[in-house]
Amino acid sequence: MVRINFKQISISLFGLLLASTAPAYAAINIFACEPEYAALAKEISGDMATIYSATTALQDPHFVQARPSLIAKMRRANLVICAGADLELGWLPMLQMKSNNRAVQSTDNGVFFAADYVDNLDIPIKVDRSMGDVHELGNPHVHLDPRRMAIVAKKLTAKIISLDPENGQSYQKNFDDFSARWQVASKRWQQQSQPLNGLKVVAYHSSFRYLFDFLGIEKVADLEPKPGLPPTSKHLLSVLDIVKQQKIKLVVYTGYQDKKAAMWLQDKTAITSLQLPYTVGGNEQATDLFTLMDSHLRLLLNAIATH
Repeated sequence: MVRINFKQISISLFGLLLASTAPAYAAINIFACEPEYAALAKEISGDMATIYSATTALQDPHFVQARPSLIAKMRRANLVICAGADLELGWLPMLQMKSNNRAVQSTDNGVFFAADYVDNLDIPIKVDRSMGDVHELGNPHVHLDPRRMAIVAKKLTAKIISLDPENGQSYQKNFDDFSARWQVASKRWQQQSQPLNGLKVVAYHSSFRYLFDFLGIEKVADLEPKPGLPPTSKHLLSVLDIVKQQKIKLVVYTGYQDKKAAMWLQDKTAITSLQLPYTVGGNEQATDLFTLMDSHLRLLLNAIATH
């Protein structure tokens, strides 16, 4: 019997969608480090760019191989868009070096880091190896806060216009349209999320830090003993105590994280394990930035409704 993996199909379709929307002549060639920034670039550039996403929603963006295919894509890029805050530190510099593309070597030319333009959460006072995989510049997963993404979109538009001023009016018009729709949607999300305000959850890593901040959700425990380290039996027992003491009802993780620890907690308690899409393409419904947030809210509200 042939088993169809619908999740992988949805990821592949997202990639094909980006490829199929590339114009016969592209004014600009964009290399996006993550799907969320490929989606944002599409909103702004419309039909005037070729856009390639280096990762999928089921890949941990911290760990990517500098494959020859990625080097070739970066060699042709006019603009590289990434989360920044050292999220891609383990692989982006290697791609830049091997591509030998002078246009995308620094933020002075064709490199754009989203985290450079917003106030980042969780900036540590000091960083050392004993702390695990802690980002010196703060949490890089800024795309999950609509307020911050509104700022990023504006700054990215200015960057694209600076690289292709001839089509500046079109880019600005696309941004204005996106911004208007984004503002309306953000107000709706804030209203819909009221039942989630004050909710306490357990999560895996800090992947949803900005989403929780936007929705008023508090993470009381992490399945990781330290950032970047896999769950241990000793640590999970301490998390189990917290879940029981505070009567936590929800443990959240992403599609690229191992669900075993979350399922173990669910087996030991009344907690519900919930996989949320980390980015665009993370499930069948999250086909763009708008439906990504819609999916988050629907899944979270449904989860608490069962308790």
